[in-house]
Amino acid sequence: MGVATAPSGPAADSALSGAGRAHWLRVAHETADDLATDAAAREQAGKVPFDEVSRLREAGLLTLLVPADLGGGGADWRTAYTVVRKIAAADGAIGQLLGCHYFLSWSAQFLSKSAHTARTERKSAEEQWCWGGGFAHQELPLTLSRKARGYVLDGRQSYTTGVLVADRLAVRARRADTGEPLAVTVDPTHHGVRIEGDADAFGQRLAAGGSVEFDAVPVAARDILGSLSADEDVLSPLAALTSPVGRLLSVQILLGMTEGVLAEAREYSRAGHSPRYTAWPVGSPQDPQVLTAYGELTVLARSASALTGQALEAVHGGLARGEDLTYDEYAEISVLVTMAEAAATSAATESTTRALDIVGPRSASSRLGFDRFWRNARTHTLYEPVAHRLRDVGDYFLNGAHPPFVLPV
Repeated sequence: MGVATAPSGPAADSALSGAGRAHWLRVAHETADDLATDAAAREQAGKVPFDEVSRLREAGLLTLLVPADLGGGGADWRTAYTVVRKIAAADGAIGQLLGCHYFLSWSAQFLSKSAHTARTERKSAEEQWCWGGGFAHQELPLTLSRKARGYVLDGRQSYTTGVLVADRLAVRARRADTGEPLAVTVDPTHHGVRIEGDADAFGQRLAAGGSVEFDAVPVAARDILGSLSADEDVLSPLAALTSPVGRLLSVQILLGMTEGVLAEAREYSRAGHSPRYTAWPVGSPQDPQVLTAYGELTVLARSASALTGQALEAVHGGLARGEDLTYDEYAEISVLVTMAEAAATSAATESTTRALDIVGPRSASSRLGFDRFWRNARTHTLYEPVAHRLRDVGDYFLNGAHPPFVLPV
């Protein structure tokens, strides 16, 4: 048993693994190894990740969740979560990009059941689209207004993942006449779409994040996926499940970062690198403080992984329930995912910080690249904070209150 890494998923997964799952996990492992070889150099260069997306595309990972009869990989969310976690362990930013892609491309078929949606998925699989954008609430929302037989989209959406490399955008917009929030797809090559990169980001620099401005961009009725309203009279329990499904991706990204930094720190410690001035009294793998630090961080990682396993089982069960899912069941699933978020956030922030102490002053060297783990984890947790959601867990535990419908991207 490894010291630093945590199990890749709940124990039940192994019993349910088929040839398809085994294939995709092998592909993910090979892709992660490939990304890990030059992760530090790529992160320092900070280029738009066209090459990284090509690696994912060539591996077939972009079409993983598309149904097999539409030309995709036909995998389930259990597999997708593990794939994202493996990729994030090698490169947290690419793990975020891939997770966002999975969530947005899957939402296209989950929120809308039209024949056009099936055609969109088939084309997405054929051309191996990479999806970017996000459905998170913004203080100044995009506006969708009626025009002739369709709509036009106006406004600016900031801090969105994957937009610099996206073949399709999926965004949240508010209808100008009713105020209802809707999920909308947009071709980024449309006239009136302008994309700008976040050049000054200190972390997750390879997640292809940026801002998108829409100036009277035409939107056909068929490109409106569905409602994102939090009103229980509009939002079914099954549609509400998009929230915990998406937030559990964030958990996997954080756990991947945790496992990645501990694995690299362990290799450094085992190799016997001893800086001239170290933060530890001895700085060797036998040093009591080093061993204690690894022990504490392993407990954090394993605890978060175990809680994530429970959340994954709950999400899987909720998806299997389909239209029979109730609001009470949705609430229980959402709370479990929130608890996993809190545990994974603690594990990632603590591990990426203390790993620098374990390595010592040499961790300040950009050549080693240990700092990227901390910067990536801290940036991710800034965009996906969980502190305020703990109040929702307490309200559910004490008063039985259903948590609010919150989308992660």
